[in-house]
Amino acid sequence: MHRAKLPLAALVALAISGCATTYEDPATEVGSATISDRSGNSVGTAMLYAQDGEVTVSVSLNGVSQGTHAVHLHTTGDCSAADFTSAGGHLNPMGNEHGTMNPQGAHLGDLPNVEVSTAGIGSSSTILRGNSATVISQIFDADGTALVVHEGADDYMTDPAGAAGSRVACGVFSRS
Repeated sequence: MHRAKLPLAALVALAISGCATTYEDPATEVGSATISDRSGNSVGTAMLYAQDGEVTVSVSLNGVSQGTHAVHLHTTGDCSAADFTSAGGHLNPMGNEHGTMNPQGAHLGDLPNVEVSTAGIGSSSTILRGNSATVISQIFDADGTALVVHEGADDYMTDPAGAAGSRVACGVFSRS
């Protein structure tokens, strides 16, 4: 009689464990940018992923000078100017002040600084503020969006660009 209960108990345990499984929407790549320096050399990539109603931007740099570099999304998908000023200012559809530490901030385009090693390698990943449909439409609007790497660190406060210095690399997002 005890032998019959053992397979039944195993079957019940298996059924219950199946109920504990959770499913999460897989991340979907929605865009990417090849980041190039002023000489036109590729120095990294930026990827945009949508998952569970949010958009994540992941930045990988390789070949940028050692140190802390500000990284921002800029209003125009154009890196044609030698100093990358053709990318415009920070992506700021809500008209906020600059910086995640600014009580009046932050721009949608304000991203975390990237720490670059002595080997010239650095990366960061962050979730953008806002729901995915809105953020994606703002990034892929009529004139597009660029990701710009700055010479120095963002102080997360000073308007309009965090005292980050000149623009040293740029990439234009294209939709996946």
